[in-house]
Amino acid sequence: MNLEQGQMVRLETSPDHAYQVLSIDQDSDSCWVRRWPLSRNGSPAFAVSLQQVSAMDLAPS
Repeated sequence: MNLEQGQMVRLETSPDHAYQVLSIDQDSDSCWVRRWPLSRNGSPAFAVSLQQVSAMDLAPS
């Protein structure tokens, strides 16, 4: 999968929620994400393995 910063994804461990990709680290095979939409106080970023990430299918507008 070809990820880009800002892309919306789902995680295998939390398939009912959307996450935004903040950065991708190919060297460690991981990326930093935060839950979307942002909460009022912000959403903390955390690292996940690229194997846990799947692209969201966005409906056409």
